[in-house]
Amino acid sequence: MAPRRSADPEALTFTERARRQQIVECTIDLISTKGYPATSLSAIAEAAGISKAAVLYHFSSKDNLARLTLEHVMERFAAHVQERVERETEPCAAIVAYVRAMISYQQANRRHVRVITEMLLDDQDGTRLKTPGSHDTHDRWQHLAGLLARGQEAGRVRAFDTRTVALAIGGAIDNVISHWLVHPDYDLDAAADELETFTLSAIRRQD
Repeated sequence: MAPRRSADPEALTFTERARRQQIVECTIDLISTKGYPATSLSAIAEAAGISKAAVLYHFSSKDNLARLTLEHVMERFAAHVQERVERETEPCAAIVAYVRAMISYQQANRRHVRVITEMLLDDQDGTRLKTPGSHDTHDRWQHLAGLLARGQEAGRVRAFDTRTVALAIGGAIDNVISHWLVHPDYDLDAAADELETFTLSAIRRQD
């Protein structure tokens, strides 16, 4: 049997990276349509047009492939948000950019949202986190709390506990997206406008 391929991206050839990317994309498609429990390595291999052994050559197990797929999705999500936040130099504008980027990425990448919910929520009824706090990967609330703190330092944002407000804003975003997933006709653009107003009303100084 050939040795298992290293998981280190730096050790992979261009062809191997392309194959791994193809497998990850097939995994995203299947998890987002069939759910994680119903997504087998055999189904992933069939979708990718390769053998199950070839999938295992690149990923040691279904759990490892799923974990790396979730990491891929979260990294893309975080990069999208960061890029839009960094365009803004005014503190409140950066916070609004964060809120809108959180919505716009999920609106444009519904498959990725399904992967996140499938991987982070319990398998039985999809209402509880498998691991409490696991949705805050990639320092999600910390990133927003940092933006809020910079707004406070600049005198543009009122005094409050940044963690609490970051969690509250994040929760509002999550609830809007959760509703949209169940009700696709929900006007997410209008909801983003309301979330912007909600956020600015909550954080701005009232001087």
